[in-house]
Amino acid sequence: MIAWEGGGMKQKKIPMRRCVGCMESKPKRELMRITAAEGGAKADPTGKANGRGIYLCRRMECFAKAKKKRAINRGLEVNLTEIQLDQLFGELEEVFDIEH
Repeated sequence: MIAWEGGGMKQKKIPMRRCVGCMESKPKRELMRITAAEGGAKADPTGKANGRGIYLCRRMECFAKAKKKRAINRGLEVNLTEIQLDQLFGELEEVFDIEH
């Protein structure tokens, strides 16, 4: 799906990404990005870090769904333990404004 912004002659395309938790497509700016890092995963607040990345909505339910479906591990192609996932969620809470 492509979203367009503006009403004049030249329209700007809004990049859309899919949340791995709820599987809804949303504008890239509304989502938080997680990238694969050495030995685990980390939050990417700029959205420009190198490497494989996934997107999640800024809602606690989406993180819980992604954790339950193992979508974070699959999307990043890494094997994260429960402890690493909990640490990642703590980092996401610090970096992004997550709705509870």
